[in-house]
Parts: sequence; structure tokens; C-alpha cells
Amino acid sequence: MAKQNTKKDLIMAPMPVLVIGTYDEYGVPNAMTAAWGTQCDMDKITIFLSNHKTTDNLKLKKAFTVAFATKETLVETDYFGIESGKGINKIKKVGFHTHKSEFVDAPVIDEYPVTIECEVLKLEDDDGDYRLLGKVVNVVAEESALDENGRADLDRLNLISYDSVAHGYRLLGGLVGRAFRDGLIIKDK
Repeated sequence: MAKQNTKKDLIMAPMPVLVIGTYDEYGVPNAMTAAWGTQCDMDKITIFLSNHKTTDNLKLKKAFTVAFATKETLVETDYFGIESGKGINKIKKVGFHTHKSEFVDAPVIDEYPVTIECEVLKLEDDDGDYRLLGKVVNVVAEESALDENGRADLDRLNLISYDSVAHGYRLLGGLVGRAFRDGLIIKDK
């Protein structure tokens, strides 16, 4: 098959659509949308972001939450990435609600079905581009997002991903295989 160079249009996909929740110095909750994040260990996540009100809040509070955007929260989530949190309470403007995490000094946004609660381990500044490393302290989920064993069931969540080529959002599909199992067919030959 013939292949051609795409000028780096597709680098990594899919990317999660994440909503970072923080408090400012007055205890006002803030939300920011990010797509450049991943799990980097069993209890750590990393997110890349530029200088925002969120980075100021992260330095101040040393804590944050990360919610997973869904098809049902797409419009509000997109807004959280468009508007700056400086001078406006974005969460209040969209009509969402928060409560304080039991484990970290950060807000849990009630309208998202799954939220990771984290402590800041590192916030490295590279000329205005930041790499946030967080330690997962707790994960809180709606019962409707859990299977019969109490584990997150991604098929129930309608999670969206960011498509950096089309500058849009895509709905994640169902499970198509089993990690560390399906390849055993070849290994055992």
C-alpha cells in the first residue's frame, strides 16, 4: 500500500477531553478543558497546559480534580476551554454545581459522572508551557457509571475524545478486544 506524509496532522489519537477543577484564593471554583493528558502510572496522571488561571490555582492550592467529558456535557465542556476563568465564574455561568472533594482542596463538578481527585506532585514551567503531574488520591463516580462489581464501565459513560485533525469531538466506541489476552492466540502458536 502506498503511504504519504501528512505533515503531522495525526500525532496521537484519541485524546481524552478532561475538565480540570481548581479553587482560587477566594474559594471560587474554576473549570478548564484540557486534552493533552494521560495516566502515567497506576496512581499518577500528567496533563500538559499553558499558563492559565488554572495554573495559578494549582500553584496556590496544590490540588485539582479531573472530570471526563461526556456527550451530554459537550457544550459546557467546550465553553470551559473557550472562556478564561479570570473575572468570570464559568461553572456558575453554565449552571453547573460543585461540592468540595473529601480528599483534596478542589471542587468536584456534579454534572460529570466520573472525577479523579489529585494532589499536585509537580508543576513544571517550561517558558509558559506546564507539565502537571498529579497523584490520584480518590476517584468518585456516579453509581450509573459503575458495573455490578463497582468498577467504572466506560460503555455507560458516553465519553468523548478530542480529534486534533478535525478540531472536533468524537464519541468513544465500545470494547473491541481484551488487553493481555487476545494476543495470546499468536503467542501460544
